[in-house]
Amino acid sequence: MCSRLRYSQQWTLIRDSNEHKSIRTVLPPGPCVPVSRELLSGLSPIRSLRAVVRETVGHQLLEIWDQHCLRKCLNLTALNKHGRVYDDAQFGCLSWSECENKLLYVAEKSTHDEESDRSVYCEDWGEALTNKSVPVMCVVNMQSGSVSVLQGVPPDVSPGQALWAPGSQSVFFVGWYHEPFRLGLKYCSNRRSALFKLDLDGNCESLSGDNLSVSCPRLSPDGSTLIYQQGQVFGPHSQCLSLQQLDLKSGKTSTLLDVVNRPHTGEFAGVYEALPPCCWSADSQRVVNSLKSLMSFVWKLLTVQKDLMVVCCSSPNTPPTLVRHHFYPTCCDIKLCYSYFLSLSSAGLDFGAVLVKPSRLLHEAKIPLVVFIHGLHIIKSFSISLWIFLNFGFFLPPVSLYLVNYRGSTGFGQDSILSLIGQIGSQDVKDVQRAVLTVLRMDNTLDPKRLAVIGGSHGGFLSCHLVGQYPEFYKACAARNPVINAATLLGTSDIVDWRYTSVGFQYSYDQIPTAEALAAMLEKSPIRHAAQIKAPVLLMLGGRDKRVSPHQGLELYKALKSRALPVRLLWFPEDGHSLSRVDTQVDCFLNTVLWLQQHL
Repeated sequence: MCSRLRYSQQWTLIRDSNEHKSIRTVLPPGPCVPVSRELLSGLSPIRSLRAVVRETVGHQLLEIWDQHCLRKCLNLTALNKHGRVYDDAQFGCLSWSECENKLLYVAEKSTHDEESDRSVYCEDWGEALTNKSVPVMCVVNMQSGSVSVLQGVPPDVSPGQALWAPGSQSVFFVGWYHEPFRLGLKYCSNRRSALFKLDLDGNCESLSGDNLSVSCPRLSPDGSTLIYQQGQVFGPHSQCLSLQQLDLKSGKTSTLLDVVNRPHTGEFAGVYEALPPCCWSADSQRVVNSLKSLMSFVWKLLTVQKDLMVVCCSSPNTPPTLVRHHFYPTCCDIKLCYSYFLSLSSAGLDFGAVLVKPSRLLHEAKIPLVVFIHGLHIIKSFSISLWIFLNFGFFLPPVSLYLVNYRGSTGFGQDSILSLIGQIGSQDVKDVQRAVLTVLRMDNTLDPKRLAVIGGSHGGFLSCHLVGQYPEFYKACAARNPVINAATLLGTSDIVDWRYTSVGFQYSYDQIPTAEALAAMLEKSPIRHAAQIKAPVLLMLGGRDKRVSPHQGLELYKALKSRALPVRLLWFPEDGHSLSRVDTQVDCFLNTVLWLQQHL
């Protein structure tokens, strides 16, 4: 049985006494310490006290550690002021006040004092947030050890991503509107929300515009400026965002970075990812999010501490690796493998693909090509499993991997994202097929008779479309939680708005399905081409998937089984849409490799 183990390790960096921007030496790291059942942690601004929310034997504890020992421990569950503490990236936080006398966090509202029927349905926030419904902000008084729930949050708002305002007499937070009902929030930057300020007396005011999407408030070190991300409501659930700055002295908001509609080659392409918790330079003059990004390697900023950036770098032949840099990095320490980038264009919109080939071939025979399709997000990192897939010779003979970013992927401007609306199952399918045909023409070492396609979510949707629309072209398919029939998915998905938007219909909360809308969804679905599929199909489904019901995959499974076609289904009852449990990832990886080996 595999499990996810977490460890903590500390490094000491010694700066040059004459040049404070350079590091003289790095002392050997301390020992790896297991971080057992830690949900959240945060360092205080002055004395470097460490606050930890820990799970133990059905209770949640708040621990305060100094550099030597445990200073204080509160049993939050026994205090019975709220439900479970939120430790997710969407709502969760653990924020110290300037004076280090108060801690701010978010938890589920307590229901102990409310009379309610246990049979009454309780809404949640969808995929990966199924145990979260009514969040409240809580403050711990470090001197008295008391916990209080902040009052004054508007009743139609769910608060999260909270932090102390300068002076620690009020808090900033993002509030998501949950009326008339909640929609899935994870991976969705298009949910109606606003930036609020709430003082400790319960007075609350909105600091952002109406009918917008807001996230990731970050306060500058000098306390003068608050920045946050802003986007549109509804439409694509992943979009290009603007970066807003609020001058706390004047109260005026201005646009720091606007939405990029159509970037030119080599220019900044826009903001698509959440800001890291620490993203300001020490002088409060600069903000860093995404670093220079190339298709053949990926940089992801994790944090900024005193102008030292900690970055996760990965490439096809380098697993995710921690790299440190000062503002700004001038070179990349990662060696690229034998790969090259193909740039394509259609209707004036750019898209591209990366071909990754073995560094050396065992013989002169042509090598198979595996097409990897992501789920509407540009490839953000080359995961451990993908790196192993490419570098440890699981395939004999070896294969090439082809990673395609079709139009509609994030990272190429808002116009590219919007171009996919109403065109799913057509534009994106043709983009991938065109990219494959292009690389086959350019590289005669690839075997056009041994092609496979793999992908998850929308990538699984496209994989099943490709083997259905081009049944003689692809010889194998592996799909994780794919959308198979958008019409039958309508009533089961936590992002019902995207089901309408993706096929070209406007969405509103009071939407009632029409024959026209359902027909359009069916027309653009892979199930329409199921009778033409000839390639063996491997399906991997999460039993707890709220985004794409596992019954979608079952629908294709039965269609293929009824035609006596080779199909295999892996069912993971405890996993959701991302199939991210460690044992699930191992199972999916090994079974995908074996499936492709068998059928290529």
